[in-house]
Amino acid sequence: MVFGDSLSASYGMKVEDGWVKLLEQRLADNSTGYKVANASISGDTSGNGLGRIKTDLELHKPNILILELGGNDGLRGHSPKLFKSNMEKIIQQALSKNIKVLLLGIKLPPSYGRKYGKAFDAVFIELAKNYPVTLIPYFMDKVGGYKELMQLDGIHPNEKGQPQLLENVWPYLNNMLTK
Repeated sequence: MVFGDSLSASYGMKVEDGWVKLLEQRLADNSTGYKVANASISGDTSGNGLGRIKTDLELHKPNILILELGGNDGLRGHSPKLFKSNMEKIIQQALSKNIKVLLLGIKLPPSYGRKYGKAFDAVFIELAKNYPVTLIPYFMDKVGGYKELMQLDGIHPNEKGQPQLLENVWPYLNNMLTK
């Protein structure tokens, strides 16, 4: 189950062009037998996610939780302490049900300041140290900051950036699928 925000909800494009749909196709092409439930909602913060994680875990009963939240927390200036607390509670709920967690790290634009950006980045690192989760340090690697791969808002990847997002996730996820 992909549990995220607009970065995973195909914001500003057709659903079939988003990285989650591309992941679904990759899994089918590789005859893994796995299916993808996309429980991503544009605009969600970690607090929103915490409010709905229990229901989504019960509804979809995933083997793996791909957790992609945090961008909206950062863009809204939420405290890293609150963000970390919310993410810990989401992770704990998944782990309590023996669900593996793949955590997708997000970085904030430099305009949010070095101190805040470092504190925000540290949350993902601390979560990966404190819990048995797999961390992708930067989900938007090779996409964020490349104008040709981004929508005009400079925040959301466009259709051309989606295949790279899948490539950023695939090696980590594939490793989890084969363990």
